[in-house]
Order: sequence, then structure tokens, then C-alpha cells
Amino acid sequence: MRLFIFGYGFTGHALERRLAPKGWDVVGTTRSAPRDYDGADAVLIAAPPTAEGCPGLAALAPALAANPPAWLGYLSTTGVYGDRGGGWVFETSDLLAHSVEGARRAAAERGWLGHGAAVFRLPGIYGPGRSAFDRLRDGTAKRLVKPGHVFSRIHVDDLAAGLEASIARPRAGGLYNLTDDEPAPAHAVTTYAARLLGIEPPPETAFDETTLSPMARRFWAESKRVSNARAKAELGWRPAYPSYREGLAAVLAAGG
Repeated sequence: MRLFIFGYGFTGHALERRLAPKGWDVVGTTRSAPRDYDGADAVLIAAPPTAEGCPGLAALAPALAANPPAWLGYLSTTGVYGDRGGGWVFETSDLLAHSVEGARRAAAERGWLGHGAAVFRLPGIYGPGRSAFDRLRDGTAKRLVKPGHVFSRIHVDDLAAGLEASIARPRAGGLYNLTDDEPAPAHAVTTYAARLLGIEPPPETAFDETTLSPMARRFWAESKRVSNARAKAELGWRPAYPSYREGLAAVLAAGG
């Protein structure tokens, strides 16, 4: 079995770690897809869209039409839902993206759904080498407090498990939120990570009193709770790390 990943990175590496021991040949690439793609059982598009559109769609669509895989997946973002004031969103919710990044993702979703892809809407992804621990250790962590504000998130290994479950149950045009079970405020995650490290967390800072980059401010402008009920029901998937607490403990145990 062969998996082709366009935009191999953090998620692709986690998926390869999961599939390679089961006999999968995993090929990852960035911008040279037409040259490298010569057929695969599964294809994952992980590269983000740009102002010019989705690079994977432009590079791969003709080759995929000529030699279609049994499974095609596209990694999108929960940013397509926009701000919901902390309310719950589901795959059936309207797309209300107001950010440039969210609008680009929504457009890319439409393109890939037209090619029969399963689309995965992802929140913040964390894991070894990419977590609150790294920011605490290098002194860049902040504990911003914005009342009522929550984020959803997912451990990268749970994300890889969800993708594997979809590969085993291919469904063209499937839409799935892959998140953990417990949306939580960002400052709670930082506080817990500091506790696991045995250090004092950074002081709490009111959101309105801090300076953020334009991109970070757009990110913080959105608050929502993302449901993973469909992925559980249709894929038979359950997050091994249902909240940031289990996930961070696993990251630390793995040396992260």
C-alpha cells in the first residue's frame, strides 16, 4: 500500500509513523507533485492555500483524474466556521469565515470536494516539539485571559489515527471535524503545562492589554467549541487524548 502526501510536515510525519510499521510505503513531497506522483492507494493534501489558490489542487488535479486513488483526503481548518461566540459547531454548520486564511480554506475545500476528497477540519495541532512546553521553556509563553473565550485542539497522534480510520473507511465527500473532547481556554493549557514542568506559569495578562501580531489577533477573534461526534460515529474513532491534560502528559512522557 502506498500513501502520497502533498505538503509533508508535522501531520504527515505522524501519519507515516503510524502506517509504516503496517507495511505502508509513504512518499512525501512539497511542490514537485506532478513529477513524483505516479499513483497511490491514498493521497493526502496537507499544504495550505495561498493567495493564488490551493497549490495541491493546481499541481495534482490532472494526475489524480488520470490515476485516482482509493482514498483522497484534504486537511482544512475549523477556521472556516468563523467566530461563534463560544458556541458549538458541527460539520453541518454554515461556513462564516471572516479571516483571509479561513476564506482561502473554504475555497480549497470546495475544490477538493469536487474531486471526491474527504475533508478534515482541524483546530490547533500539538505534539512533541510543538506544544505549550516549548514556549514555556524558551520564555515566549503568555497566559492571555479573554473571558468566555475557548479553543479546540488535537494531539497530532489522534489526528493521524483519525486519518487512518478514514483511509480504512473511504467516503468520497466526507466532512469531519477532528478535535479532542474538551474545548478549553488557552490560559488553562499554559497553566497545566507549567504545572507538569514544575515551574511557575507566566503571569495572567488581560487580552485587551497585550500586543499581538495581526495574524494572532485574527486567531483570537474567533471562539467556538468544535464537535467531533460525526468522526466518532462514522469512522469509529476516539481520541486517545480526550483533553489537553492527557495530551500534554503524553507529550512530556515522549520527551517533548
